[in-house]
Amino acid sequence: MPVGCATRVQAIARRLCASPLTLLRFGTRFFFHALISKATIQKIYDAAIIEDVVGEFVRLKKSGTSWKGLSPFSNERTPSFYVVPHKGIYKDFSSGKGGNVVDFLMEHEKLSFPEALRWLAARYKIEIEEDRQTEAQQQERSEREQLSVVTEFANRYFQQQLHETEDGQAIGLSYFEARGFRPEIIRKFQLGYCPDKWDAMTRAALEGQYSLEFLKKTGLTRERDGATYDFFRGRVIFPIHNIGSKVIAFAGRTLKAEKDIAKYFNSPESELYNKSSVLYGLHLAKNAIVKADMCYLVEGYTDVIALHQAGVENVVASSGTSLTEGQIRLIRRYTPNITILYDGDSAGIKASFRGIDMILKEGMNVRVLLFPDGDDPDSFSRKHSSTEVLEYLAANTRDFITFKTGLLQSEVAHDPIKRAGLIKDIVESIALIPDGIRRNVYLQECSRLLQMSEQVLLAELNKQIRTNYNRQKAPDEPVISETPGEALPPEETGVAVPLLFHQERDFVRLLLNYGDSYIAVKVPNGDQVENVDVSVAEFLIGSLQHNEIQFEYPAFARIVSDYAGFMSNLSFPEAKHFSMHNDQQVSAATAELFANPYHLSENWTHHHGIYPETENMQLHKAVHDCINRFKLLKVMMLIAQVEEEIKTAGDNIEKVENLLREKQLLDRAKVEINKYFGSPVLPR
Repeated sequence: MPVGCATRVQAIARRLCASPLTLLRFGTRFFFHALISKATIQKIYDAAIIEDVVGEFVRLKKSGTSWKGLSPFSNERTPSFYVVPHKGIYKDFSSGKGGNVVDFLMEHEKLSFPEALRWLAARYKIEIEEDRQTEAQQQERSEREQLSVVTEFANRYFQQQLHETEDGQAIGLSYFEARGFRPEIIRKFQLGYCPDKWDAMTRAALEGQYSLEFLKKTGLTRERDGATYDFFRGRVIFPIHNIGSKVIAFAGRTLKAEKDIAKYFNSPESELYNKSSVLYGLHLAKNAIVKADMCYLVEGYTDVIALHQAGVENVVASSGTSLTEGQIRLIRRYTPNITILYDGDSAGIKASFRGIDMILKEGMNVRVLLFPDGDDPDSFSRKHSSTEVLEYLAANTRDFITFKTGLLQSEVAHDPIKRAGLIKDIVESIALIPDGIRRNVYLQECSRLLQMSEQVLLAELNKQIRTNYNRQKAPDEPVISETPGEALPPEETGVAVPLLFHQERDFVRLLLNYGDSYIAVKVPNGDQVENVDVSVAEFLIGSLQHNEIQFEYPAFARIVSDYAGFMSNLSFPEAKHFSMHNDQQVSAATAELFANPYHLSENWTHHHGIYPETENMQLHKAVHDCINRFKLLKVMMLIAQVEEEIKTAGDNIEKVENLLREKQLLDRAKVEINKYFGSPVLPR
């Protein structure tokens, strides 16, 4: 580029660039650093093993150097969720979300930054050191944190009342013991008791400086005629936990016999608690579910507790609500296999057929087990030993076709109309199964059990599939973010901005993935030209500085700035410096740029003798292409700027002539850069 043109271009570039490296905005986490010391935060980041933490919430399988599983953020059947341990990141290609281990906990568990840090600190037994908080900082604690603090207090209070007060022991503890629950099981599930007094818990909370506003928002305290009272008074308490073992709500069972009193009260929904996305006992069952590759589904809280006591730990309950799609997908993260446990109530079983159909629709395998008449999982477990319970479960589980057919056939007898309705009902269930092979297998079994022609059933099945298809709206396409994290949308600052965004992203991608690799660069030495090996980082950052190119997007600018800082100290940053960055935009962008779901199998390439060129093999060309595309794009943006100034110059002839000369220089620069590519690469 001619010197005069370069000077003018640089001057205009400085005028146009909106976000120089020295004016970066920090992520939303800055405030929270004042609460937990930086040394503690670093200890937590160093100790956290991302695949272990994510593995508590998502069923992961090894895939090369990464781990993959089904997205916990979207409804998918093909895994597109990746964890890359050596870079400390996760990336969900179905939703576009990504980041480090703290980002995952914040996104998945809806935790604040300090809550996620405390969760990890508790898991890795790291003592939290806190910096002194100002009054303003204390007042700005999020509503979610306040709700969580109040809920934790209530959980401790209910347990203390159960174990350490006369009423709690005489009423609450004696009830649990009468149900056959052993002391260690009562402690394991953190069962409690709320005194049968008007506002004892509320008064204790207020004396402990807990907020009445948040006591009401959690539903622990209600108000009537200007007076507050305890919502769960006189009830035994079943705490409800999220997957991370944090108490988020309560269920309270009355011990009174009056029929007009509801047996169970549940906490209202809040920022902490969404009942359709929670399964009771999952925090204790998830590892057992993965190990057994199967989940038992029951109806009640005591069913879960009783089965745990009998040695069956891979069991959850639908938490006081009808089974929902969200709960089914929650189970699917850990296993595709569900066994529903029913008592002998025929009416209740029929009502639950909808749940079976929902499970089938999600592509999962569903089996069913009936307990003897008059028994449910709780009562059966109390009557039998652990060995007998396990043997019964193993011997009496049936696939849903055999179960549903057997149950309904007993009612239709020889009534042809009812029999036809039965067949149609079962075929409708089979039609919900998304996998064609499984549909066919179940159809054959249905034909055998009902003594019905397979062709007739197939015709009805195809008809039902078409009906289902026509009823459905066009499914939404999965949205894969065009930006690394939701905080980086391209801004409307010019026609070339979307191209500029992708160019900046490509620059940073090369820097992060290949910064410490070396390429040969031609360097003048007198009359000679020498090949000198320089790092990709030196070449890229040096080219930025030489051409005075600045970044528009804060996360990319922050990454380049940090990387340049390391280079000035003659070192390369580790990948985790960026993936564990305290700026959430940086960590999200890093996950986007590091993650790659597509890898050629070494076994495949070796077997076929096909070894395609990778970017790493063409690194010299890749970095030169990147810099020249960047320069070309900046020049084109400057040309557009000058053309716009010409349009608004009006009758100022001198200004127009100067702008035309500047445009001529920029056009020449554009031609010079295009010579590298052999032809123009960007349309006007």
